[in-house]
Amino acid sequence: MKDQLQKVKLRDWTENQAHSSWQLFKIMAEFVEGFEKLSKIGPCISIFGSARTKPGHKYYDLTVEIARKLSEEGFGIISGGGPGIMEAANKGANIAGGKSVGLNIALPFEQHFNPYIDADKNVNFDYFFVRKVMFTKYAQGFVMMPGGWGTMDEFFEVATLIQTRKFTQTPLVCVGTDYWQGLFDWMRTVMHEKESNISPGDLDLIKVYDTADEVVTYIQEFYTHNKLKPNF
Repeated sequence: MKDQLQKVKLRDWTENQAHSSWQLFKIMAEFVEGFEKLSKIGPCISIFGSARTKPGHKYYDLTVEIARKLSEEGFGIISGGGPGIMEAANKGANIAGGKSVGLNIALPFEQHFNPYIDADKNVNFDYFFVRKVMFTKYAQGFVMMPGGWGTMDEFFEVATLIQTRKFTQTPLVCVGTDYWQGLFDWMRTVMHEKESNISPGDLDLIKVYDTADEVVTYIQEFYTHNKLKPNF
């Protein structure tokens, strides 16, 4: 009985491994499509935030304003392609006549592409890790609006890439002091002062602002003395 069970496990494992090998081609195809489309767009800003934020909410309207003003400065706008803050980001780019990019992913809930994405810049993904590479490779700045676990995942991934210099220092902005302050207080008092798990200057890599003008001014000033180029 034990030998038979082991044979079944080995068979199932082997079948799964064969499937995994074929997956590589699908993963490669997603990378190729993403690189080809985004490399032609030019400098962009990636904007992250909750899919659940409704039109009329202060953070939805603020995202529209931020994206519009960044577009007017010549930046394309990259969002996750869905509703909420993502929709607001693409809407702001659309209003300004800027480049509006959506990196969509199939999810069992929440996700459907919004109507403000340029038709030729709506890219669909099955894999979160491929999608996150596309968010970071061509972005010349990152704007983190209030969001949930997905936003936090993206925030800490970008912060880690900047901290470890896996790409050059890039503007990373969190918008909404009321929303973010508790997290930053904890990072300062616990992560840094109590446990020494981050260095003294790590938090200086991140800015926290409350207005569109602050965000845009910071990114503008950053690129008066830094080059626009892919991050890796």
